Amino acid sequence: MSVITKHTLSPEKWVQSYSDYLYNYTITRVNNDDLAKDLVQETFFAGLKSMKNFQGKASERTWLISILKRKIIDHYRKINSTKGKAEVRMNFYKDGENEGQWIEERAPNSWASDADKNIENTELKHTLEDCIDHLPEKYSMVFKMKTIQGFETEEICKELDITASNLWVIIHRARTQLRRCMEDNWFNN
Repeated sequence: MSVITKHTLSPEKWVQSYSDYLYNYTITRVNNDDLAKDLVQETFFAGLKSMKNFQGKASERTWLISILKRKIIDHYRKINSTKGKAEVRMNFYKDGENEGQWIEERAPNSWASDADKNIENTELKHTLEDCIDHLPEKYSMVFKMKTIQGFETEEICKELDITASNLWVIIHRARTQLRRCMEDNWFNN
C-alpha cells in the first residue's frame, strides 16, 4: 500500500524558497524584469488569498507555479484584449484642406518602397546572424534549437543533457546578449 504525502504550505518561506525559481520561470515568458517581479509578487499575494483552497495534493512550488501561469496568461489576455484599447490618433495631413487624423488601426500603410524594406531586412538579418554567432557556443546552440529550429524543450534537454530550468536560463541570457548586440550594432547605427 502506497503512502500518499499530504503537502503543506509555509508562506513565511515562499520568498526565500521560491522567488528566484518563479522569477526565472517568468522572465523567460515575459522578457521584462519589472513585469516579471510584479507577476511573482502577485503570485505570492494570490497564494496567500487562496491558501484555503490548497488541498495538499501538489507540492507548494507546483501550486505556486500553477498560480503564476494563470497570472502570465491573464497578463497576455489583458494586453491583447481589444477592450480598453484607446483609439490612437495620428496625423495624416498636417495642413491644407485634407488636414485631419486617422485612427491608427485604420491608417493606410506606408507608401515606402518595398526595395528599401528588402534591403533593410537583409541588413537586419545579417546583423542578427552576426550577433548569434558571437554568443557563447552553448548559448548559440540552445537559442538556435529552441527559437529558430523549433525543437521542444524536452528534446533539447535530452540532447544536451541539461535541465529545463537550465535551458530557460540559457535562453534568457542569450536573449539578453542578443538584445545588447542588436542595440549596439543595429539600433544605434
